[in-house]
Amino acid sequence: MSESSVLRTTDAASGVGTLTVNRPERLNALDLATLGELAAGFEALDADPGVRVVVLTGAGERAFIAGADVREVRDLSLDAAPAYVAAGQGLTLRMERMTKPVIAAVNGLALGGGTELALAADIRVAADIAEFGFPEVRLGMLPAWGGTQRAVRLLGRGLALELVLTGRRVDAAEALRIGLVNRVVPLAQLGATVAELARTIAANSPAAVRQARLAILRGADASLEEGLAIEAEAALSLLAHGDRSEGLAALLEKRAPRWER
Repeated sequence: MSESSVLRTTDAASGVGTLTVNRPERLNALDLATLGELAAGFEALDADPGVRVVVLTGAGERAFIAGADVREVRDLSLDAAPAYVAAGQGLTLRMERMTKPVIAAVNGLALGGGTELALAADIRVAADIAEFGFPEVRLGMLPAWGGTQRAVRLLGRGLALELVLTGRRVDAAEALRIGLVNRVVPLAQLGATVAELARTIAANSPAAVRQARLAILRGADASLEEGLAIEAEAALSLLAHGDRSEGLAALLEKRAPRWER
């Protein structure tokens, strides 16, 4: 029986679930089967009441995700292409529609689809050896798993156009400077840094984290007035939730809160 191309683990103590793309011999490139496994993995972790934060990373010491599997893309028929694009876009949408935050731990090359999946995460922490880029135009293609749309929203029109139209790679330092990633750390510290970040988020009220995340994501493309309405709706939904009373009681009683699941 072949080894799974996506490893799923959970840490009950911290409430952190991890998905690891496990194709190091292919630099963790994504074929159709792996896209399906990732989608199923996110679905399972989203449904797991013991998981509060999800981490996405790649196996091995060279790559996070080096894009789509070029062998599969090379043999892709015109009839099969729409399903292939839909699978990639569906996966990145599934990541954004999670009820729990997603952290990308970028441990190496993140090219093409790898950058697209990183952009679909809520927070990106990169090792200092990481590289990002959209090489598709050099192959007669374009980033079609949400890359053109998320890049412009995150980086702005000028940078998105430059990176997509040139196909050039961006190292970790530049990725931090332009806002593509949140943090850059030495490779040896990546696991510990992401684990600490995930534990910090997981220790907070799951209901408050969920509503705050939704308010930011839903309001990002709205007008200020629409965004304020979204924020108010999210805030008011928490007033009747048990976590609000528990959080205030724990603060006054100087103890750790016991959040609702």
